[in-house]
Amino acid sequence: MRITAMRQTVYDDLMARYENPIEHTCDITVGQSFISVDGKCPPGLCSSAWESMRTFVEALARGEGNFYDGWMQNPHSAMISCNDGFRPVSFYLETLDHLDNLEK
Repeated sequence: MRITAMRQTVYDDLMARYENPIEHTCDITVGQSFISVDGKCPPGLCSSAWESMRTFVEALARGEGNFYDGWMQNPHSAMISCNDGFRPVSFYLETLDHLDNLEK
C-alpha cells in the first residue's frame, strides 16, 4: 500500500492564538510517499499521522475498502488527514495490488 502526502494546510491564525512556540514541527513534505507492507506503519512516517490512518490502512491491507458506501472514486483508497489541528497533512492511501491489476 502506498501512502502519499498530498497537501498540507497551515493555520497561522490558530497557531498565533493557541499554540506555544515550538522549534520542530512536521517533517512530512508534500509528494512524499511511504510503502506500508501488510498494513504496518512504514519507516519514517510520523506516529501521530499513523494513528490517524492506521485503521484505514489495515482495512485496505485486508482487502476491504469502499468506505462510507462510495466515498472515494477508487474504492481501494482513502484520503485521510493527520490530527494536527494547526498544520494538517492530507494523505492518499491506495492499494498497490489493485493498481497492478489495472495495468495488466
